[in-house]
Amino acid sequence: MPSSTNSESHKSIIRSKVWSQLRQVALPDSRFHHDYSSFIADFAGSSRATELLTSLPAYQNAEILFIAPDNCIQEFRYCALRDGKTVLITTYGIRRGFWLLDPRVIGQEKLEIASMLDGMEKVGRHVSLADIKNLLKRVDLMVTGTGAINLKGLRFGKGHGFFDLEWAMLYTIGVTSRTTQTVAVVHECQVLDEELQGEEWDTGCDFVVTDARIIVVNGASKPSCGILWDKLEKDMLEDIEPLRELKGMQPGIE
Repeated sequence: MPSSTNSESHKSIIRSKVWSQLRQVALPDSRFHHDYSSFIADFAGSSRATELLTSLPAYQNAEILFIAPDNCIQEFRYCALRDGKTVLITTYGIRRGFWLLDPRVIGQEKLEIASMLDGMEKVGRHVSLADIKNLLKRVDLMVTGTGAINLKGLRFGKGHGFFDLEWAMLYTIGVTSRTTQTVAVVHECQVLDEELQGEEWDTGCDFVVTDARIIVVNGASKPSCGILWDKLEKDMLEDIEPLRELKGMQPGIE
């Protein structure tokens, strides 16, 4: 979901500043020619961030995780599967919807393939929102990469609001609630000690995990507005399969 003009301009300035620092100090991967509006990059130190994240009780107690399809948390997806956790993930841009990765079904020898974006569809199972609601009942923890985040857990991604959409869809079907914990994984240089201008649909994070530390956020914002249909970017409804499904579940939505 897009932001208002002034807020989006503010976010654009923040992203440009952080992406410049990322190139200089975090040795990020260079896919899409370092165009970080196209993907969330992996970074030097993401393995250490994974170690810190898996030490959290919020992770250890979780059985079902939503993990975003971001490069910096590919190793974390593999770790979660090895730990026997069920992983829900979306394809790039949510275009082919949600996929379920169940390590009991996939088998140990294919878990690393399952953790990769070009492998998960070969061994995972495509699931609709109705499937998620009926099969999973709940999601215990949501984990994402992001472009920048402040100490209050307000995050800016690539600028398309995919994690906010994922939260809104899962919230609307009742498998997450405002008590569901959320985590952002970033390089230390992506953490900002400044106020950021958020929107009503911005999904805040309870934990910020970097290559150097765990930041615990008190009172992270969790939206309850669901999908704001009139705020969607152009072509999102046409391109994103589960959005069309959700709209069909809600009579009266134009």
